[in-house]
Order: sequence, then structure tokens, then C-alpha cells
Amino acid sequence: MACSLSNRLSYNKLLLLQRSRIKLHSERSLSSGNQNIKPIEKILIANRGEIACRVIQTARKLGIRSVAVYSDADKNSLHVSLADEAYHIGPPAASQSYLCQDKIMNVAKSSGAQAIHPGYGFLSENTEFAEMCSKEGVIFIGPPATAIRDMGIKSTSKHIMSAAGVPIIEGYHGEDQSASKLKQEAAKIGYPVMIKAVRGGGGKGMRIAMTEADFDGQLESAKTEGMKSFGDDVMLIEKFVETPRHVEVQVFGDHHDNYVYLFERDCSVQRRHQKIIEEAPAPGLSEEVRKSLGEAAVKAAKAVNYVGAGTVEFIMDKNQNFYFMEMNTRLQVEHPVTEMVTGTDLVEWQIKVASGEHLPQSQEELKLTGHAFEARIYAEDPNNAFMPGAGPLHHLTTPEASQNVRIDTGVRQGDEVSVHYDPMIAKLIVWSPDRSTALRSVRNALKDYHVIGLNTNIQFLMDLSKHSQFEAGNVHTDFITQHSEELFPNRVLSSASICQAAVALVLKDRETAKLTYQNTLDPFSPFLLCASARINNQAKRRIHLKDGENDVNVMVQCNSDNSFDVTIGNQEHHVTAELTNDGSRTSIRCNIDGVISSSNIVIQKDALHIFTTDGKHELTFPIPKYMKASKGAAGADDAVAPMPGVIEKVTVQPGAEVQQGDPLVTMIAMKMEYVIRAPKAGIIEKVFYKVGDTVSKGTALVHFKEDKTNSEPDNGSD
Repeated sequence: MACSLSNRLSYNKLLLLQRSRIKLHSERSLSSGNQNIKPIEKILIANRGEIACRVIQTARKLGIRSVAVYSDADKNSLHVSLADEAYHIGPPAASQSYLCQDKIMNVAKSSGAQAIHPGYGFLSENTEFAEMCSKEGVIFIGPPATAIRDMGIKSTSKHIMSAAGVPIIEGYHGEDQSASKLKQEAAKIGYPVMIKAVRGGGGKGMRIAMTEADFDGQLESAKTEGMKSFGDDVMLIEKFVETPRHVEVQVFGDHHDNYVYLFERDCSVQRRHQKIIEEAPAPGLSEEVRKSLGEAAVKAAKAVNYVGAGTVEFIMDKNQNFYFMEMNTRLQVEHPVTEMVTGTDLVEWQIKVASGEHLPQSQEELKLTGHAFEARIYAEDPNNAFMPGAGPLHHLTTPEASQNVRIDTGVRQGDEVSVHYDPMIAKLIVWSPDRSTALRSVRNALKDYHVIGLNTNIQFLMDLSKHSQFEAGNVHTDFITQHSEELFPNRVLSSASICQAAVALVLKDRETAKLTYQNTLDPFSPFLLCASARINNQAKRRIHLKDGENDVNVMVQCNSDNSFDVTIGNQEHHVTAELTNDGSRTSIRCNIDGVISSSNIVIQKDALHIFTTDGKHELTFPIPKYMKASKGAAGADDAVAPMPGVIEKVTVQPGAEVQQGDPLVTMIAMKMEYVIRAPKAGIIEKVFYKVGDTVSKGTALVHFKEDKTNSEPDNGSD
């Protein structure tokens, strides 16, 4: 369901209604003497992936032609195929493609686009690009450059907010950026402190120093990431509010000095300072606090003469006191939850406001209805510190989109999550009349979101949505750390799932044998007619699988009545089963000892994937010894790449002596910096890669000399 939005009307009816609204609004504008509306007939989307698809859909709804841009890595991407036109702009690296302002502007001019929508990330909060658009006479679908500049530099924005009467957290925002001065100010503020890149956003260029001993290392890391992400390593220091909530308000302004807030979102549950699940409205807020938040956000927007969509982010303490954190001068990733609870299309609002129209609704007309969640589906490994991943989507099926379930994505089955960009696969958005029902809907939809080919956070999101404290709305930014034991359980494969997997293999083999029988030159062959046939005996099949490092041995006896007796260890189960296929999913429905259950099954050459109500399990087929011997793998003494990425810095050389924990290699992956440290003390024998090289997950980066003094003697035994 790529780039799908759940619309309450059919597409055709919605298009007709939209056109009538545009006509009516134009007539009103002309009758009132408003001659400042600039019609937009073609939009260039200076972005990729999910958000490009999202903008294309609304443009199509409004009868506006769309222009896509793409790098070498994205030439076959979904956003390219959906757009009316698409232009190549360079190599995969964003610095040579999506961040190249001149290339983007040249495409806008040559394609005849009147406006550019920057999406989020890339050039969306780039002051220079907004100024370039103004100079070239191209509409920038975003705020004025002055607002981006004022709110993009955190120290400046704090002063402006303070003057506007918006609550702020005090900190150091000074010009003296020496490490000693920053450390001195941190001591004055009192630990723990937050170190932030002044031009930062999205969790990048941000580190927490819990103690003075942590400060130097965290400062260096934040500065390096800030320079890589934003071209600026200027830092500010603030008091870190422990276990805070992250609550943000969607605001909108137009060219006619009208401002509204579209209520708040709670984005508290995060990993690596990045959001993972969002909801609207924020749970547990009184109407008084909700109104105060909204009014403070509007004050912030007015203070910088804001135009378009913006998000004012606040830190909220346990007493629901809130303090300005930053303003994102663009559309947010999580904007769909606001759309679901207000019945709006915020991209449509952006386009209308950019063309000079008034805001579509006043504050009095905006109503908050129901509750919505957005779960971000990422290619990452939650069990390995949420390490981002990349690779092909061998199998991808999603929940069915409906009036209340929406999937915003930029990928299809067979596409690849690239190492060069953010690892988000999709956003799953649900709406229900109340929070508890919406949460159940999230769980149900996640159960039907199936991805094979790389690690995802789907299982983690399922476990998170079932957590009692999350159900109660007791959320904060340390939620994952505080509840890690419950959120990362030791999952055990049930006997029912093993039965389903084993019987599915037998039934699938029968299907294959039947197809072979139908196509054979000898249609009367009894060996093709009956898979695993035995004369005067029941057919039995021994199945050996691996559940991680654990062996799973199963004996399946095929009975004459098409039932099965399945033996697992010393337990025997009587099973009847049926395989069904609806085109995108293969399901198995089993009666196991009188209990009926269903799961979805995907069988590949090397593994069987079973999707149950509790989540996904992967059972692999044992690798023959001759194949193991031929596989090249990193040795026990190697430091390996924990994710695909590009080598940014090599800290050691052959012959260097290091201690456990010393930095060896720095990698950049998914726009984040990762330091690979020594797994043990020793001497470096070989460094396999140089700066600029691209490596895959599990690749050996550094090899240690073997410590022969600690090696065990060969006693000749096997």
C-alpha cells in the first residue's frame, strides 16, 4: 500500500470536492480584492522516499503536476515512478545530489516548476536555499528564510522565545566555544547537561554528559556529528531534565498574519534521541495545559513572522510544566497523527498558504477528534542498540489500508533500504475514537506488517505497545532504558508455532510435488503423486531447524486421513492443517490438539519465517559442513562493522598496541556517526579498509595479532 492515505471519501469524489473548494475559495479571494494568490501548477519535490511520495499524492489530488529528483541509488525508487517527471541529480551521497542547491534549482527552472517542496531533512531548513528560491522567483513551500535562520540557531531562538514570553530552560548559548569554557559553563549549570549543536535537529549533534568525566568525549562526538550533519560545530549547553516528556505543537501561519495551532503530539518514547512512536493528542493533559501549550506555540510562530507548517517542541516535566526546546521550521515526519485527529491535509495547507491563500480554517473551526498513533517502521536491530541496517526487502506485506489505518511509505517489495539515507521503511498510522482502542489497533496492524530481508523494529514496537506503563500513558524520554528488561524479553518459540512451521514445510512440499506431477512426462508415476509415500506404512519425515543457536528437531508422521502426528522432544501433538494463499500471503490454519490457530508463513531457500499473533520467528535450515567451510567470515580476533556504512576515520595502524575500548574506526551510517572500539587489548596486525570505503554489516575491519601465550595447546583430540 505504497504512499497510501486513508481517505474518508473515494479518490474521485474527493478530487471533485477539492476542485469545488478551490473554485469557491478563488471566487471569495477575487471578490475581496485579493490579487496576491500565485497559482501553483507544477511542484518540484526536493526530497526522496516516503515524504516525496506523500507530497506527490496531495499534488495529484489538487491537480498539480509533480517533478521528482533522484540520485543514482534512487533511479528505480517509488517516488520516481509516481511523479509526472523525474530528473537525475547525481551520485548516491546526499552531498552530491539532494543537498546540491544549484542542481535542484536548475531542475526547477528547466522543468517549469513554480514551487519547490523540500519535505523534511536535506534542504528543508536551509536558509541559503530558501533565499535562493526567493531570488530566483520560485516559491519555497516553507517559512521565510529569516524564520529558518532565527529558529535554526538554537542560541538565537532561545533569546527570541524568552522575549516573546515563551518558557525556556536556561543554559549557555555564548560565543566562546572553547572546550574549557563549555566545560566551565556545564559545571555552573550542574550535571547532567545536554550538549547540542546550535543548528541541530533530529537527534543529530546531541549528546548527554551525565558527569564531568563524560564531558570531553561527549563534546567531541557532538561537535563532529554537528559538522558532518549541518556544517557547523557550534554548541550550546543546557540543563538536562531527567525523565522528561517530549511534547510538540503543530502550528501554521499564512501571509495575512493568521496563526493557528493544530493541537499537540507526544513523541516521548525515543532511541538515540530520535522518535520511534508518536501520538496525538498527548495522554493525560488537562484542557488548560493543552490550551497553554498551543498559545505558547503560536507566540513562538508570531515572534519570527512564521509562514507555513512548523512544529514547536517543548520539554515537559512530571508536573506538566513545559519549556521551549526548539522549533522545526518544516513539516514533521509525524504530521499524519495530527491530520488524523483534525481531519486535515497539512501538505495541502502548505501548498495553499505558499500560493498566498488564507489558512483553510480558523482556530475556532479546528476540533480535536479521537486518538491517533504513528509507529515508524525502521530497518534496524533493536537487540543490538537499535543499530541501523540496510539491504533488500525480499518480502514485504502490509496491513490493509482503511478509513482508520494508513501506511505512508516510499518502498515496495524488492526495493533496497540504502546505506546512504535514513533507514525508515514506512510509517504506520492508526486512528480510533479513544486511546486504548487506537493502541489495540496499532498492535493488530503491526501483527500484519511482514518484512523479510533485513532486521526491523516491528517486534519491538509490538512489545512496546503492550507494555502496561505505555498503555497507561506514563511515557517519557527514558522509557526504553527504564523498561528495557520487559521491552527486550527472551522470546521462546512455542510448540504450536513449531507444529505450524513443520506441517507447513510438509504441505508446501506436497504442493511442489503436485505441480511437478502435473508437468511431468509420466503423469501416472506414483512417486510424484504421493510425496513421502511409503508402502504398507505411514510416511514419516524428520525435520531439523535452527531457532537462533538452538536446535529444533521435529518428527512429522503423515496419516492416511491427511492429519499429522507431530513429535517435538517427548511431546506428541495431533494436527490437522490447511494452507491458503491470497496472492501476497501464505497462511496456515491448524487444529493442534483441539486448539485452532492461524499464522502466516514465508518459506525461502535458507529459512522459514512464521508470523504469529506474538510476532515474527525465523527458523533457519542447517548449513551443510561443506558450505560452512567455504563461507568467508570474520575471525574471533577481528573488530567487525556492526552495520553497513562508510569508513569516516581510521584511528589505528598495523603494529599499534591498544587497550579494550580504545577507538579503532569511525563509521558513518544513516547520517549518524559510530565509533568501533577494540573488543580486547592487543596489537593490531592488519587494518582492512581506508577512509571512504563502503563496508557491509559483519565485515572484518581490524585484525588483532594472535596471542599465542593464551592459546590452548593442541592435544590432538577432535
